[in-house]
Amino acid sequence: MEGEQQSSGILRSMDAEQLREHAHKMVDFIADYYKTIESFPVLSQVQPGYLEKLLPDSAPDYPETLEHVLNDVQEKILPGVTHWQSPNYFAYFPSNSSIAGFLGEMLSAGFNIVGFSWITSPAATELETIVLDWLAKALKLPHDFHSTGQGGGVIQGTASEAVLVVLLAARDKILRTVGKGALPKLVTYASDQTHSSLLKACQIGGLNPEFCRSLKTDASTNYALSPEVFSEAVSRDIASGLIPFFLCATVGTTSSTAIDHLPELGKIAKVKNIWFHVDAAYAGSACVCPEYQHHLNGVDEADSFNMNAHKWLLTNFDCSLLWVKDRSALIQSLSTNPEYLKNKASQGNMVIDYKDWQIPLGRRFRSLKLWMVMRLYGLEGLRNHTRNHINLAAYFEDLVGQDPRFKVVTPRTFSLVCFRLLPPANTEDTNKLNRDLLDSVNSTGSVFITHTVLSGQFILRFAVGAPLTEQRHVDAAWRILQEKATALLGSL
Repeated sequence: MEGEQQSSGILRSMDAEQLREHAHKMVDFIADYYKTIESFPVLSQVQPGYLEKLLPDSAPDYPETLEHVLNDVQEKILPGVTHWQSPNYFAYFPSNSSIAGFLGEMLSAGFNIVGFSWITSPAATELETIVLDWLAKALKLPHDFHSTGQGGGVIQGTASEAVLVVLLAARDKILRTVGKGALPKLVTYASDQTHSSLLKACQIGGLNPEFCRSLKTDASTNYALSPEVFSEAVSRDIASGLIPFFLCATVGTTSSTAIDHLPELGKIAKVKNIWFHVDAAYAGSACVCPEYQHHLNGVDEADSFNMNAHKWLLTNFDCSLLWVKDRSALIQSLSTNPEYLKNKASQGNMVIDYKDWQIPLGRRFRSLKLWMVMRLYGLEGLRNHTRNHINLAAYFEDLVGQDPRFKVVTPRTFSLVCFRLLPPANTEDTNKLNRDLLDSVNSTGSVFITHTVLSGQFILRFAVGAPLTEQRHVDAAWRILQEKATALLGSL
């Protein structure tokens, strides 16, 4: 009776029975969304500024009902949502959600801890350490990356945060040797296919943008960074009095999933005392499968390694996993120790305080969702999840290969297919043809794909990775591509 009285009145900040009632309604709403997700346009079709015309210009003075709010979500918010979880979503890279990940998020929100140091919630710190060790073992990462050695793992928000913190650690480590005045001479290296987050990290780190080397790649190496090109660049910079200090290699680049040559690059970096970071944000998930772990050969030479569980490992955003061989390098660069945060466990060096491994102070209990994903699906379930998408991508690749109007541009390794529509002989602007095809396909709302540019060519990307995607969705996407291609070619 008391619960009924409370539920009919004002929503309290936290009340167990009101939470039970409203959370049931919210779960029902979300479950219904997933049941009907295929009915929505995958890519939102609204125009910029649409929402301000639909919502009041000030907040309500008095409470509204959850039903009223959810009606607005249905009628006003959902039209402006691009549905990343749609089975017809083939854009960018995936951002997986799952029942286990969702439940872990619920639990984290329920506890709502701010776990910046061990004492603020010991379980949050210790569970993070444990699950990162679990995954390090699943990936067959060297023991140096495990918490039982000098290194260990930490959950960052994104791969952008991961590359930033290791860049700062590498910068400060080299400056302790050569002096802070040498900052303008520091040089970073990556291929021209490396994610733009590295450039942003360099900007934040105060590095000279002229010395953030973007080394050219081409089709001869399938757009992987050539060790010879890297070695020559390092030698030139040393001869010019500069100080090479950081290399970012990629396993699975954003444009085409190119795989840099880790063993050779790592050896060069080691000889030249260059911090070697490996970004496997997307493809790292596939490497839980034994048949793909050879793509990580050479990671034993790396100083840091990153993958995003929130991309393709059924863990809801955000959950970017970073391992380092020497945690002291991170801590020396990022640690602060104000009086109001001091405690016996931290002062006695008995525990890990993850605040010293990241940019912000506060942090969520993100390890809960990764723990639940690994327990409720198991490693074999996660392996089958990625294998299924890789098989569907191989199927799509075969479909493209059977139509002589299209061409697969780069070898498919994981679940991304890069392809383009071949122009008729008398067509001058081949890039416009593919750009028009992309716009035509996405305007249907039935499928969403994105593009890249390789060697000056406009390339279509088809990334399989949404948990709900089945072969019928791949078939439907291919039919739309063929129909729109036919219409375009017929209009020339």
